[in-house]
Amino acid sequence: MKRIILTTAILLSSLAVKVANAQISLNINIGSQPDWGPVGYDHVDYYYLPDIDAYYDINAHQYVYYDNHVWVHGPVLPPRFGNYDAYRSYKVVVNEHTPWLHNDVYRRKYASYRGRHDQVVIRDSREVKYKNHWVEKRTLRRVDVRDDREHGRGHNW
Repeated sequence: MKRIILTTAILLSSLAVKVANAQISLNINIGSQPDWGPVGYDHVDYYYLPDIDAYYDINAHQYVYYDNHVWVHGPVLPPRFGNYDAYRSYKVVVNEHTPWLHNDVYRRKYASYRGRHDQVVIRDSREVKYKNHWVEKRTLRRVDVRDDREHGRGHNW
């Protein structure tokens, strides 16, 4: 009888550990999203950028855009996108692996989002979950200004 109780207790405790591990493995990447990303998402793989028909890879911190019949990955956009303002343009969250392979679907589905400027971005949010985006930067600016003043360098901001 003791053996049955002990075996049952071991099974129940291992089941409880598995359930606890399943709850802990939630993937949140708020801190790696850029300041110009839209608010309201705890996890993002890519942003589709309808204004320029391109993508931004959150984890690689790279843009993915079509150039000379191939999809190019790079840390900055090429000069032809010089007027693009990520803070003002609409971004669509895409949690699909290599979404550019289905670009015709995204282009068609989100064509009406081109030119929209009504999306709140992380930089402008004061939600607690985005605190690291605005508190650290404000603190860094204060330290930078103080250091600059101590070293005789001034700023006009």
